[in-house]
Amino acid sequence: MTPAQLVHAIKANRNFLCVGLDTAINLIPPHLGATPQAIIEFNKGIIDATKEHCVSYKINTAFYEAMGAKGWDIIGETLEYIPDTHFTIADAKRGDIGNTSSQYAKTFFETFNFDSVTVAPYMGEDSIRPFLEYENKVTIVLGLTSNKGAFDFQYQLIDGEPLYIKVIKKVAKWGTKDNLMFVVGATKAPDLAIIRQHVPDHFLLIPGVGAQGGSLEEVTQYGLNKECGLLVNLSRAVIYASNGEDYKEAAEKVVIQYGQQMKTLLTNTLL
Repeated sequence: MTPAQLVHAIKANRNFLCVGLDTAINLIPPHLGATPQAIIEFNKGIIDATKEHCVSYKINTAFYEAMGAKGWDIIGETLEYIPDTHFTIADAKRGDIGNTSSQYAKTFFETFNFDSVTVAPYMGEDSIRPFLEYENKVTIVLGLTSNKGAFDFQYQLIDGEPLYIKVIKKVAKWGTKDNLMFVVGATKAPDLAIIRQHVPDHFLLIPGVGAQGGSLEEVTQYGLNKECGLLVNLSRAVIYASNGEDYKEAAEKVVIQYGQQMKTLLTNTLL
């Protein structure tokens, strides 16, 4: 799925929700067990419960890589289960010298056929260029993050301008709105207005609404563009809405609630 197709899905569904499958084996409902197969069953249950109420899924690869080879199998099986009507994200935060990044790109765009992958821009253009060379694939670059460590570097002023703005401006020149997105934490909502001055047309992936305290209303207020341009990710608030046998029903209830809010916000602006 391309960004243009994602825009169509958002407008058709009046929804810009991404569900994050950050599945930890020690947090899934006990009745499922504690085996790799339990994670697959859990992920499929969450997908079944939420697919009518979201437009995207994000698989945080760290939770699966920690399991070794079997974890990669689970990534593949989970990805195959996601409908092709939904935008898929490998939340891998890769980025290395060119020949290494080319292998990372091959991993997530060929071996696993994700629509997009998150990358870290610290090593510069040659570390990101291999991802951008893939047609109909999207590279999602870390722009401004929600963690407290963001103040260590991202807000440091260089010639009177925060580093995160310099990074976003620079990276935006390496691609287009059709192959580049940026990650901006929901707890940084007011900064979205500044970011939109420099990348008015790019999609922004917004983690941090829900369990981390970000506000959907503020994210929409500051970050929405003429085609929506937002993917708001919810992970823990959805997948761990219940630790019981009703985990699917609880997850559906949460995504319906957020979906209704999104429908109202989009109806008032775009649709």
